[in-house]
Amino acid sequence: MENEVVLDINNLTFSYKENLPIYKNFSLKLHQGELVTIFGKSGSGKTTLFELIMGTMKAQSGTIEKKNLSLIFQDPYNSFHPTYSIYEQIKDVVKYDFSSKLSIYLKELSLEEELLSKKSYELSGGQLQRCSILRALLMEPKLLLVDEPTSALDNIIAYDVMKLLIKYLDSCAILLITHDLDLATWCSDKIIRLEEDARK
Repeated sequence: MENEVVLDINNLTFSYKENLPIYKNFSLKLHQGELVTIFGKSGSGKTTLFELIMGTMKAQSGTIEKKNLSLIFQDPYNSFHPTYSIYEQIKDVVKYDFSSKLSIYLKELSLEEELLSKKSYELSGGQLQRCSILRALLMEPKLLLVDEPTSALDNIIAYDVMKLLIKYLDSCAILLITHDLDLATWCSDKIIRLEEDARK
């Protein structure tokens, strides 16, 4: 039995400049349990695709159907407000009683519960990125958009972060943005290459 389709992009066309489409009749179908990587250089349109999927940008043509999603950002320091605790910011976006799941995820992510009472600048980059993963998972996504989650981390921590995410593929699908081909090759079911610089 085929797993549930969580993202269905059909004949998507988008351009910043007339007659220079970044995406032309682009289609992608992503099933629960799959990890697909969008690979390309800076400026090739990787993040633009996420913006289109989230609906913050509008395509010229084509359709995007998706299940509930959450996002793990490239820079965890920019994804948390510095004046509120991590826990407060998780509670702002997770709209159910997540107390029973919290202890499970904290253990799996090697996070101490006391860290959640701290503000973003009081944590290391690795700790904060795991908090970003925690927040995303508690939102119970069917589709997890992961934007360069390892770019600010050293190689060992980067692979550990991806190993953590892969563990949750039984409940969702992951669409990953990266410019790290070795990482993409290691973890992906499929790699979509964007080679052109969309800014030219």
